[in-house]
Amino acid sequence: QVQLVESGGGLVQAGGSLKLSCEVSGIIFSDNTLFWYRDPPAKQREWVAFITSDDDATYVESVRGRFTISRDNAKSTVTLQMNSLKPEDTGVYYCHVLIGRQPYWGQGTQVTVSS
Repeated sequence: QVQLVESGGGLVQAGGSLKLSCEVSGIIFSDNTLFWYRDPPAKQREWVAFITSDDDATYVESVRGRFTISRDNAKSTVTLQMNSLKPEDTGVYYCHVLIGRQPYWGQGTQVTVSS
């Protein structure tokens, strides 16, 4: 059974930092690309960053230079370090993995950035 469990969200002032973590079980973690998505208020879900099995990271333009995605294969954990947070970063953040054609999502963690 594949499970993804996010943690680390919260309320922070603009300019602050948060670190999100996602612990994954039920897959060969090191073989897979891991994603972070977010649901901004009243907007569609958007991808934020992903990291491949080769540790190559890609970011949506709006977070590039502020967010860093990383993975720890020994702990089956993917993290998202978010710095210089802006109010528009507010949303529910989800960890995601695609196994074949089957998508798996965590329960999400709320990030709120106040101005």
